[in-house]
Amino acid sequence: MAAANTTKISWRLQEFEAHSSRVSCLALGKSSGRLLATGGEDCRVNLWAVSKANCIMSLTGHKNPVECVQFNVSEDQIVTGSQSGSIRVWDMEAAKILRTLMGHKANITSLGFHPFGDFLASSSMDTNIKLWDVRRKGYVFRYTGHTQAVRSVAFSPDGKWLASASDDCTVKLWDLTQGKTITEFKSHTGPVNIVQFHPNEYLLASGSSDRTVKLWDLEKFTMIGSTEGDTTPVRCVFFSPDGGCLFSGSTDSLRVFGWEPDRCFDVVPVGWGKVSDLAVCNQQLIGVSHQLSSVSSYVVDLKRVKKSGAP
Repeated sequence: MAAANTTKISWRLQEFEAHSSRVSCLALGKSSGRLLATGGEDCRVNLWAVSKANCIMSLTGHKNPVECVQFNVSEDQIVTGSQSGSIRVWDMEAAKILRTLMGHKANITSLGFHPFGDFLASSSMDTNIKLWDVRRKGYVFRYTGHTQAVRSVAFSPDGKWLASASDDCTVKLWDLTQGKTITEFKSHTGPVNIVQFHPNEYLLASGSSDRTVKLWDLEKFTMIGSTEGDTTPVRCVFFSPDGGCLFSGSTDSLRVFGWEPDRCFDVVPVGWGKVSDLAVCNQQLIGVSHQLSSVSSYVVDLKRVKKSGAP
């Protein structure tokens, strides 16, 4: 390990040109923390290893700029969404399109694979959320109710629920099989950018442009925490793998939160700009951001970060 890294809490791992034109989206493989997918205005989807700057694979097939990318749990498939609303599922081993899904009328904003079924959720600027069976052509359900663009969708770990975050300042929880709203959380005062389920407790976290992270109890459907302190919109949230704390990424900083009681365990300045995604690998938190045609990755050494109230 380089001497510099033994004293630093965070550092930039790499910066590289990812596309021939503007990068519009990126995603880390959450299971490994080692894979990165990028989508660009050049209509390509490029695949990278987090610590290496050469492209592993370039997937072509979209006719419009790629606006959204996401890995499945086992990281052998990627799903991508375009500006026109088309969705493609890719087999990464064979580097080919498995399925093209049409039905949204505008920009795809978020995509998520079901934790264990052959299902996929998508959200769009058209305010709709759709559930797809990857083995079939058409969508299974359409979830309507948001009044503005939906920014984020996430499946619960047990696969029964879907959460969504929207520019309309609400977070909605949907029953997958009944296709209807279970509840709606309305405490945010700005667009909600991201939702994430706790890995093993009935908790949901949401991050908003109102600069707060809120935690919701999914048994009582109440807010159990609201953490402030961010000076810029919250762009991504990620529960620690052990579920003990919540990482929150905003422009140039990482915050580490606890709940019941609400507290901020640590604030780490990181020069990652508008961070787009977070993952954890080997006690290191990886954050990725993009600017124009380049992508940057950053590392935060979690061994040097406070993750609990203990001194």
